[in-house]
Amino acid sequence: MAVAGADRMNTGNGVGSTDWTMRTGGHLGPAEKRRLVAYLARVHLTNAVGRLSVVAHLNPGRNAYVAPARLIPPDSALTRAASDAAHRILPTPLLQHSHRTYQFGRALGELENIEVDTELLYTAALLHDTGLVTASGLDDFTLASARLARDVAEQVGLSTAATKTLQTAITMHHSPRVTLAAGPVAYLLAAGAGLDVTGLRCWKLPRATLADTLRVHPRDEFTALFARAWALEAARVPQGRARLLRRYGAFTVAIRRAPFDD
Repeated sequence: MAVAGADRMNTGNGVGSTDWTMRTGGHLGPAEKRRLVAYLARVHLTNAVGRLSVVAHLNPGRNAYVAPARLIPPDSALTRAASDAAHRILPTPLLQHSHRTYQFGRALGELENIEVDTELLYTAALLHDTGLVTASGLDDFTLASARLARDVAEQVGLSTAATKTLQTAITMHHSPRVTLAAGPVAYLLAAGAGLDVTGLRCWKLPRATLADTLRVHPRDEFTALFARAWALEAARVPQGRARLLRRYGAFTVAIRRAPFDD
């Protein structure tokens, strides 16, 4: 598929891809920073309009429906191995965030009629933030997450192509703009994570879907823990996307103003 203009930032060797992250360590160049800051401006506008639609009772989620059965995570050798790794590494608030990321991303995919490999999406959701706990040195935390995903994939004999899809979704997930051109797994992982962390696109989901997900996977102490982890990541990789989001995206404020109760 041909991808025009800015969408090249989110595909192939562009910003956030596994190849780019491995090559650069996640360090942004000046032109890349300018482009991502422009994306952030669009995200802020979208979030403001969407949140106002909820206040005005005009949000699309009020008339939407997602069958709960469609959100049940897949059970396979891959997802069990990923679950074992996630439980071993992640503190409970981040583990619950991983589950909510899958639920929200999957629900958005249902509403947008997106076909996705749920096994890869669930695995990516379970492992995407493991690097926030384990990363060291000067590289973006998603590299550590992607390496763990590779190890899990090798453990169960996942194909090279599927492993690349999994890793790219993980390294890309906290870029300011991930489009469907990056593939369904990357798109829905980023969408689910963004919804849970800042409330972005929460207006698209039915109230029942939000409430059921939060009941089964509560946010206990998530906001404070995640804000601290993000601040440490931004300080550790000063030229990375986490720092850019904190500086130009008011990310700490956005985390604390997410429309959920911890």
